[in-house]
Amino acid sequence: MAIKVSKAEKKIAYDQKLCQLLDEYTQVLVAAADNVGSKQLQNIRKGLRGDSVVLMGKNTMMKRSVRIHAEKTGNAAILNLVPLLVGNVGLIFTKGDLKEVSEEVAKYKVGAPARVGLVAPVDVVVPPGNTGLDPSQTSFFQVLNIPTKINKGTVEIITPVELVKKGDKVGSSEAALLAKLGIRPFSYGLVVISVYDNGSVFSPEVLDMTEDDLIEKFAMGVSMVTSLSLAISYPTIAAAPHMFINAYKNVLAVAVETDYSYPLADKVKEYLADPSKFAVAAAPATAADSGGAPSSATEEEKKEEPAEESDDDMGFSLFD
Repeated sequence: MAIKVSKAEKKIAYDQKLCQLLDEYTQVLVAAADNVGSKQLQNIRKGLRGDSVVLMGKNTMMKRSVRIHAEKTGNAAILNLVPLLVGNVGLIFTKGDLKEVSEEVAKYKVGAPARVGLVAPVDVVVPPGNTGLDPSQTSFFQVLNIPTKINKGTVEIITPVELVKKGDKVGSSEAALLAKLGIRPFSYGLVVISVYDNGSVFSPEVLDMTEDDLIEKFAMGVSMVTSLSLAISYPTIAAAPHMFINAYKNVLAVAVETDYSYPLADKVKEYLADPSKFAVAAAPATAADSGGAPSSATEEEKKEEPAEESDDDMGFSLFD
């Protein structure tokens, strides 16, 4: 006969397990578990087995265990998990790549029918076409203001209809109609809502960022710093090249308008005095950019094939 475990013993065992996981793992995914069944959760655990552990429980117990563990170990960073434990959530402890684990969790979503009173997570649109229902079922469509027609003894929906909007509750008529049409509009599974990594907490969208995204963000930041530095005339490393170029332009403008000069300014003045010289100087550069350099292919074609070496040229005769 199995020994019955008391609630107090269960709480102690749960606290020990959570503290052990907090010691062993430094990466945690906080996932919403709304409408996730036990069989579905079991499949997720099997899929993550090896480098990840899924732990569910009451929020009050998890918060208490995290606080006690932080006091015992002096690791205050794990207290950042406490504000994340709101609603029906679970913890996924992992040693693997956070993005790969998040993608693996997202695979285990199952379709679900629209139940009465359920808040729709997405818009529900009924597509046009033949429903296969007999004409006696038109009352459902009339109540929901869905345009239909009778075609070959069955009800046919004429145009697509947005039956339920995201965030609205599913009514009894909507649920009955979707059930008759065999439409399972919703899909549920563990949804990662926050990521904890060595004391840092961030949104799961960060995991989808690539190196190109980071480079683009960095370049945008440098551009903004440069623009601000130029606007307020505050020197920075990013703005320094532009400041030097602008200063040189100002000096060149002064030299062109006055008798003051220097070698580079003399060249510019010469071009301004006789623009034809600038056209001559720019011609070779234009030819090089357009690939207009003379080709040596014709010269190579004109080269004669080397004559075959005779026996005398080789230094001996076959008849010696």
